[in-house]
Amino acid sequence: MDIRILPGNIANMIAAGEVVQRPASVVKELMENAVDAGADTVTVAVQDAGRTLIQVMDNGCGMSPDEAVLCFERHATSKIATAEDLSAIQTFGFRGEALASIAAVSEVTLRTRREEDEVGCEVLFADSRHLSTQEVSAPRGANFAVRNLFYNVPARRKFIKSDNVEMKHIVSEFLRIALTRPALNFTLTSNGREVYVLKKANSLKFRIQDLLGGSVVNTLVDVSAETSVAGIKGYIGSPDSARKNQGNQYFFVNGRYFRSPYLHKAVMNAYGSIIPEGTSPAYFLYLDVDPRSMDVNISPTKTEVKFEEDNVIFQTLYACIREALGKNSFGDAIDFDREGAPEIPVLSRKYQETHPVVEPGISYDPGYNPFSNDGFPSETSPYSNTLGYSGTSGYPGPRPAAESDEFAAERNSFTGAAGIPAVDKREDYGKLFEDKILPSVQILVLKGKYIFMPVKSGVMIVHIRRAMERILYESYMKTVPSDRNAVQASLFPVHVRIGVENMYLFSEYRDMLEKFGFDIVPESADTVVVRGVPEGYSTEEPDVEKMLPDLILALSDDHVSARQDMLSAMADRLARLGSLNSAPVRTQTEAQRLVDDLFSCGNTEFTNSGHRIMTVLPEEDILKLFN
Repeated sequence: MDIRILPGNIANMIAAGEVVQRPASVVKELMENAVDAGADTVTVAVQDAGRTLIQVMDNGCGMSPDEAVLCFERHATSKIATAEDLSAIQTFGFRGEALASIAAVSEVTLRTRREEDEVGCEVLFADSRHLSTQEVSAPRGANFAVRNLFYNVPARRKFIKSDNVEMKHIVSEFLRIALTRPALNFTLTSNGREVYVLKKANSLKFRIQDLLGGSVVNTLVDVSAETSVAGIKGYIGSPDSARKNQGNQYFFVNGRYFRSPYLHKAVMNAYGSIIPEGTSPAYFLYLDVDPRSMDVNISPTKTEVKFEEDNVIFQTLYACIREALGKNSFGDAIDFDREGAPEIPVLSRKYQETHPVVEPGISYDPGYNPFSNDGFPSETSPYSNTLGYSGTSGYPGPRPAAESDEFAAERNSFTGAAGIPAVDKREDYGKLFEDKILPSVQILVLKGKYIFMPVKSGVMIVHIRRAMERILYESYMKTVPSDRNAVQASLFPVHVRIGVENMYLFSEYRDMLEKFGFDIVPESADTVVVRGVPEGYSTEEPDVEKMLPDLILALSDDHVSARQDMLSAMADRLARLGSLNSAPVRTQTEAQRLVDDLFSCGNTEFTNSGHRIMTVLPEEDILKLFN
C-alpha cells in the first residue's frame, strides 16, 4: 500500500464536493463573505442560473494585493487565530475553505481595493492555480466573478438541473441572508433582469414584507422571550394561514440561518390541534445564544448547529409560542387581567326570596284519543280546536250532522282546504322533483367520505377520495401523452401570490401543467393568475388559493428522468391533489356518477400508490354483527 499526500488542486476539488454543490452554494459563500467584510450594499448578478457567471459585488473593507492572493489558499481566514476563537464565532465564515473550493472548480476573477489604497488589484484563479495579479482601477470593496462552474469536472456539471430549478435555489439562499440583515441593501439580477432590489429596512417586518409581500406579513404575530440560556424573538403565522407545504420557515441563531428538525417539532407541538393535520405554519424565529454554548462547525455548509442545552431551548421556544398564540386568541389561554373588563353583577339570596322561581305547569287532556274523531279534540273536551277545522273534509267550522259522506265527497271535488278551489293533480307533477327520486339501486353517502350500495353478495363500500384519485390518474394518463387535458375555465380568474422562488418552479413545469389541464400564467415577478383547472377540481376562489400551495409541493418533489416515468409520477401527484381539492359528493346522483366513472377505469380496486379503493362486506359478515 502506497500512502501519498494529495496535490493541492485535487484536495481542493474534494473539498469543493462538500462546499460547492450547485450554483446556489457559490452565491451563499460569496454573500456571507461580503456581509462579514462589513459591506452595507451587496449586489448579486447571475447569468444562465449561475452556469455562465456568478458575480457578487460589495463595498466592504476590501483586500490588499497579497491578501487577495492568499484568500484562495486552503484554510486561509481572517476570522480566527487561536483555538479559543472557535468558541466565540459571530461571523458567517471561519474555516477558509469556500474560496479555495470555488477556485478549484471554476474560473475566478477578483477585483478589490481597500479604502486606504489608491488603486486596486485584479487576481485570476483557475483550477486552484494562481494565473496573474495586476493593478486596476476599482471601487472600495470586492468584486468576485465566478465563470464556467464545474468546467473541469464534467461529471458534476451534468448534475446541475435546469435554469429555473437552479434559480429557485439561488433565490432561497439570497432570502436566507437578506432576512438576517434588514439594515443592508441587497440586489439580485438574473440575465440582466432585476429579481430583488431591497433597500435598507427599518425593521425585520418591513424586510419580510419586501421579500414575501403583505399577504404573508398580515398573518404574522410577534414572539418574544428572554431567558438565561437563550433569547427568542421573531414572528409566527396565524393558524388559519398554515399550509401543507413547508414554506417560509426560518430558524436563525446569532444572525446565521440553520435547520433544526428538533426545534421544528417544538413549534408544531406548540400549535397542537389548532392547525389542520398535515399542515405547518410559517415562522421567522431568531435565537440569541452565547457562542460558547453551541457548535456551528458540524456541517461543511454550516446549516446545522449543536446546542449545549437544546432541551431548555426546546421548552422555551414551545412556551413562548404558546403564549403568543394565547395572547392573540388563537389557542386556549387564561387571562387574569381584569382591568377594563365589564363587571358581571352577583345576585343576593334576598333576590331569590322576592323573585321565586316557579316551575311552569303542564296542561294536557288525559282523555284525548288520537284515533277517534279524526284526530281532533272531542266536543266535550275543554281544549278547543284552534285550527277552525272539524275534520278531514277541509270545510271550516263544525261539520253538519246531517251531511252525508257522498255530499262531502262531492263538495270536496270543488273546494280544497279552507274552501280554496281544488286543482286537479298534474300527471307530470313528479318531474319537478326528478333529482329527489331515489334510483332503482339505493345508495348511501356517509359524511361525504364513503359510498354504500347493495350488491348481490352484500354491501359495497367505496372510498370517495381514493376513487377520485384513481379516476383522475387514468384520465391524465390517457390524455396527457397525446394532447392536453380538458380545462375547466374559472368564471373569475384567481390572482395568487406565490413568491419569486416558486415562480421559477411554475416556469419550469408550465408546459406539463398545461397538458394536465392547468391554465396558470404569470402576472408579475411573484404572482400568477389561475384561469382554469382540470375537470374535477373546484373553481371557487378559496379552493383555488388553497390548491396552489399543494401544487407547489407536488412540483417541488424530485422527478425521474425518463419522460414516461416523469409523466406517471406527476399524474400520480396531481391525481392525489385533485382528489383533495375536488367538489364534494353529497347527492345520490353524484355518487352514482362517481361509481360509474370508477368502474370505467382499468383498475377499480387500488390507487396508483397501492391503497384500497373499494371493498365488499358480505351478507354473512353483516349477519354476524347481530349475533
